[in-house]
Amino acid sequence: MAKKSIRSSFDFYQNNTNIKWIVLAVSVVISISSIYYTNILVNQLKVREKQQVELYAKALQYILSETANDNIIFVSEEIIQKNISIPIIWVTKDGTYEYRNIKIEESWSDRHKKEVLEKELAEMKRLYDPIPMIYESEDGAVENLGNIYYKNSFLLSQLIAYPYIQLSVIAIFGFIAYLAFNYSRVAEQNRVWVGLAKETAHQLGTPLSSLMAWIEVLREDETLNKKGIVEELEKDIRKLTVVTERFSSIGSAPALKKENVVALIHNVINYLRPRVSSKIKIEVFTLSENITAEVHAPLFEWVIENVCKNAVDAIGTSGSIAIKILRGSDSKVFIDISDTGKGIPRSKLTQVFRPGFTTKKRGWGLGLTLAKRIIETYHDGRIFVKSSEENQGTTFRIALNTSP
Repeated sequence: MAKKSIRSSFDFYQNNTNIKWIVLAVSVVISISSIYYTNILVNQLKVREKQQVELYAKALQYILSETANDNIIFVSEEIIQKNISIPIIWVTKDGTYEYRNIKIEESWSDRHKKEVLEKELAEMKRLYDPIPMIYESEDGAVENLGNIYYKNSFLLSQLIAYPYIQLSVIAIFGFIAYLAFNYSRVAEQNRVWVGLAKETAHQLGTPLSSLMAWIEVLREDETLNKKGIVEELEKDIRKLTVVTERFSSIGSAPALKKENVVALIHNVINYLRPRVSSKIKIEVFTLSENITAEVHAPLFEWVIENVCKNAVDAIGTSGSIAIKILRGSDSKVFIDISDTGKGIPRSKLTQVFRPGFTTKKRGWGLGLTLAKRIIETYHDGRIFVKSSEENQGTTFRIALNTSP
């Protein structure tokens, strides 16, 4: 029952990716809706501002075509002077500029004023078509007095930029919240791993002490001694002792020492060979028997054992495992563990080191997760899938440091 419950927890973590995609999809829909609605408001305001500029142009035409009267004063005060938001430039037929709502300092030179106006005019031409100024005299003659150019008011410009600024702020806060949540979740997982590991080490301690005592009793039986049974039992007890030490090391910073990784790997392989099928061949290749790296021996051996056991499971009945130990550049040591097993589907490569991922019907999917944690957290190294092809095999690479 407990195993089923824990397995369900692992399935939840595996489904996290789908949940993240759903949340992302909902966020995108909300963002698009916000931008779409804002664009509707922007277009409505653009139409309104264009109408205001057209009214401004007609007001100027009216002033030019009428003699002084109260209507002209009303038009000037209520229409011309009331435009305090929309930037406008009237380019007269002789090339002079009349403008409103453009920041021009009186202290500027005429040349600088003209440069600023021409820059504003270029932007206005890019945004909107000009509104022609047509003057009709009393005798019916029509004369073009130039064109009026305009651009968006400051309010409209703010409204256009608002949804993008809003989404950027939300995205930044969302990213910070995600990092905080992710850090909290990882810290919680770490506490679970540490508690589980130390409790396992504690539970193993009592039966180990008892087994050591029973070994001394069995040693007195000459028949068992001659058959080598006691010796094999001692090997398994030593192995259990090493496993206990490994679990005890989880959660505390292990002391790394310069160790001969070739010798450590041979220790693991010599233990595994008699415990796996004789049809599975395990070989170690190296150009030197003295390749050292900074490692914690019990934990490092645990990683090699886990990866090799996964390789054995992937191979099945018969095949081979090749371990290549290389001294790389930049103070690195590379260990490639290759098998001739069923390989890993390309779609599953990113899930290999996740808790609960396993291709076996019965398995926790913790071996490679622990291996990654040990290599990358405690040894400041790397472990990754170097290559994998279905029905061809898989190669894992471990990169270690030769100096702290």
